[in-house]
Amino acid sequence: MSGIVTQGPIFIVCLVFLLGVVVVIHELGHYAAGRAFGAAVESFSVGFGKPIMEFMDKRGTRWRVNWIPLGGFVKFVGEGQLPGDVGKVEEGPSGKPFHEIGVWPRTVVAAAGPAANFVLAALIFGLFFYFNGSYQARVGVVEVLENSAAAEAGIEEGDVFVSIDGDMIENAGDLQTIVTMSSNTPLRTVVERGGETVELIVTPKRQMRENAVGQVQPLGTMGVMLQEMRDTATRVDYNPVEALAMGGVQTWDTVAKTTDLIGHMITGKEALSTLSGPVAIGDVSRRVVNRTMENDSVPLADRLTALFWSMMSICAAVSVGIGFFNLLPFPVLDGGHIVFNCYEAIAGKPMPARVQEGALMAGMALLLGMFVFITWGDVLETGLFNGTRG
Repeated sequence: MSGIVTQGPIFIVCLVFLLGVVVVIHELGHYAAGRAFGAAVESFSVGFGKPIMEFMDKRGTRWRVNWIPLGGFVKFVGEGQLPGDVGKVEEGPSGKPFHEIGVWPRTVVAAAGPAANFVLAALIFGLFFYFNGSYQARVGVVEVLENSAAAEAGIEEGDVFVSIDGDMIENAGDLQTIVTMSSNTPLRTVVERGGETVELIVTPKRQMRENAVGQVQPLGTMGVMLQEMRDTATRVDYNPVEALAMGGVQTWDTVAKTTDLIGHMITGKEALSTLSGPVAIGDVSRRVVNRTMENDSVPLADRLTALFWSMMSICAAVSVGIGFFNLLPFPVLDGGHIVFNCYEAIAGKPMPARVQEGALMAGMALLLGMFVFITWGDVLETGLFNGTRG
């Protein structure tokens, strides 16, 4: 089944599914919070462009499904008004104009979208842990490569990893995730050697190599051959409460790793090209589909199950990413609205309309530039237009 799918339809399907679900949940978070504070909602749209179908509920809100199935948006009555426009709202859906519900309710509404993304991620991770449990096995070193980061740090054959920067190593996947995301970053590494614990500082070297889905990227590498000790391998199962708690922990860990990545880019330890946009998300999803479904040695039912959970994991990671991104303090994002609202709460009056307008224009220009930069980098990286397959 080699080359089952290439760049075309599956790329679009994956992109639409992942971004569509995540963005709609994000907007539902805004909608639910706004309704809870009595705000009038003019419309809730799934997708963009002209509507395929629409209806109006008893509160006067128009619900639409549009032709371009990528994301969605919620529009509150009076939401776009600046301070000088107060009082210019026409008759419409039941409820208060958005600017009249109060500064702290508006802040909660702004934060509710990202919060919904984090909740979605926690639920997906929680479901994964509930149905699949977690795999744990001690990880040992069977070979240390010459002139590698591990060799320079003093790691030896036979060492067993205990923790890295305080995070316990429960399987090889844990170790690989930390190392690949920590190029040129000193890591406090604890290993077990001859029945004693030894603490070392390992600084993974940045190298161009394939990630788990076949993309060639600059990743951190330690330079060791690993082996999981089968006699220590166990599966840990969770009840629903435990699974949900694990989902929350996994979501928090993903947010923490994203924060670390942003910090590394600010300090120059990671390149801005490390950021990924919609093109990269679609490409990763396509590669996951290909790699999972072309493995004929695995029964079809097992491949489909693995594919489902892989796509759900990507959806959760994208949801965390979108929630985190929207909390950045750019004027056109939720984080920017939160900043404006906090200023109003402290100063006792809204930020001047001219300042808001200027900040919005500057924020839009900056985000547009970032989008073009990230998208172009993704296109070059994925080979989207040159027939590259994965």
